[in-house]
Amino acid sequence: MRLLLDTHIWLWSLAEPKQLSRRVQQELRDANNELWLSPVSTWEALLLHAKGRIRLQGSPREWAAKATLHTREAPLTHEIVVAAQEVPLDHPDPADRFLAATAEILKLTLVTADHRLLGLGKISTLANR
Repeated sequence: MRLLLDTHIWLWSLAEPKQLSRRVQQELRDANNELWLSPVSTWEALLLHAKGRIRLQGSPREWAAKATLHTREAPLTHEIVVAAQEVPLDHPDPADRFLAATAEILKLTLVTADHRLLGLGKISTLANR
């Protein structure tokens, strides 16, 4: 499977793997799966750090290089930005819109615990339950 990690899934996988369901842990460890990460998730993590909600080890640049080492970088393209405006979400969070659109356009399975992103219809999801 080609898995796009929602920001919280990525952060939990790095610092709090017990927050992940057994199924999600198995899929993240499966060497046959590709783990994808959007730069939007890195942006979100850096915002959380700036607000004091998470702590990063080292400088943001060093942390990001290490934290993204085992993932593929999902591009943020014009097509994804346009598709993000069409995502049927009832909240305006741009990060969620970009992640959902990235999964849709690149045909990735979005791994998330966010109930608002599950069951959007156009995208494949793997629920952290």
